[in-house]
Amino acid sequence: MSEITCFKAYDIRGQLGTQLDEDVAYRIARGFAQWLKPKRVVLGGDIRESSAPLKAALANGLRDEGVDVLDLGMVGTEEVYFATFHLGVDGGIEVTASHNPIDYNGFKLVREGSRPISADTGLADIRALAEAAQYELVDGRDPNVAEEDRGSYEQIDIRQDYIEHLLSYVDPVSFTPMRLVVNAGNGAAGPVIDALEKAFAEQHIPVELVKINHEPDGTFPNGIPNPILTENRGVTSEAVLKYQADMGIAWDGDFDRCFLFDEQGRFIEGYYIVGLLAEAFLQKERGARIIHDPRLVWNTVEQIEQNGGVAVQTKAGHAFIKERMRAEDAIYGGEMSAHHYFRDFAYCDSGMIPWLLVAELMCRKEKPLSELVDERIAAYPSSGEINLTVSDAPTVLKAIEQQYAPGALDVDYTDGLSISFEQWRFNLRASNTEPVIRLNVESRGDGALMQQQTEKLLEAIRAI
Repeated sequence: MSEITCFKAYDIRGQLGTQLDEDVAYRIARGFAQWLKPKRVVLGGDIRESSAPLKAALANGLRDEGVDVLDLGMVGTEEVYFATFHLGVDGGIEVTASHNPIDYNGFKLVREGSRPISADTGLADIRALAEAAQYELVDGRDPNVAEEDRGSYEQIDIRQDYIEHLLSYVDPVSFTPMRLVVNAGNGAAGPVIDALEKAFAEQHIPVELVKINHEPDGTFPNGIPNPILTENRGVTSEAVLKYQADMGIAWDGDFDRCFLFDEQGRFIEGYYIVGLLAEAFLQKERGARIIHDPRLVWNTVEQIEQNGGVAVQTKAGHAFIKERMRAEDAIYGGEMSAHHYFRDFAYCDSGMIPWLLVAELMCRKEKPLSELVDERIAAYPSSGEINLTVSDAPTVLKAIEQQYAPGALDVDYTDGLSISFEQWRFNLRASNTEPVIRLNVESRGDGALMQQQTEKLLEAIRAI
């Protein structure tokens, strides 16, 4: 077999036809089974039109290795995480390309307990096994495997259990009447929103949901759902204003990330949501440990300490965050990229738990979202993540360090380069997946200083 080129640092993603097809999916499934040696595996897939045939190919590959397959149907990534730990099976695979272009797809793989599988914890081995084997398939399966030696196949539905789990993070009594705009982006989130709406009615939670781009549609008639792109935020923002909603929520295609808008229709940077969620958890469990990444930190650390928690910094990226959370028994971990991780969710990320907690916090504090975040944004203004294409990231990082480190209070290498001064700090790190460096700048209460230093840094980077 020739080289399989769709393996990335944390998952599998590739262009359909050139990098990923049903044959490659079958091989990956057999490699996964040979490496993990599971008895039972859950499978799920997002709404993309290519997801169902790729999932069927995975099921064939797993069954030909003697693995029993539990097919969840059309679900988001976190429903595969949930099913893996909730059912106590040996692994799970979600077919999704999240926010990638329509001609892409991919797989997210976990082992028992929904532990992540990334390049250095199994993906490289699975790739080698997938590339090494030769299979002559007939009707998508290996004719050399006798029917009685194949694993079983069963379609299952665990959504009700998943919805009950989501609602265990909040207290129905805390909620006062509120209206929320929910934008599923025609992705996998729609059916979960419908199930939550039904549960709200049953538990007398007075939350009204205004649904936009709601119906799952693999052709993505309103564009690929990726609210991190500025140009994709307008529709949610406008709907919040039109319906006079208390908050807007938008998801990416497999809804492992959610993006929040306040009652004025403003997009709220993920950085400030981390602080809010830290506060929400610390109100329930004082003294708990909370994990954060080093890109932007001052606001998060202050909110954790003010609420009696312990802040722990670790490298960005889901594999690092999940590993550190387990080591520290942390209740929550947050990244400014809108990935939020929860101890009671097997340390996995969820795009549904965060907005439920923020909505509950708004009701408890009797404050609109703008009021909860404005004070924090003013205290620690930030640049947001700025991506710059570079040909040689290590050279850029070294040159910037030489220029800025001599006058600094602190230089930290947890993830890329973090340099702190009395009134401002920045983090500069190379992307794991593309020829890009990412810059984040923040200051203590001085937006003009933050702006000025950001521009100086951009100038310095471009000069290199």
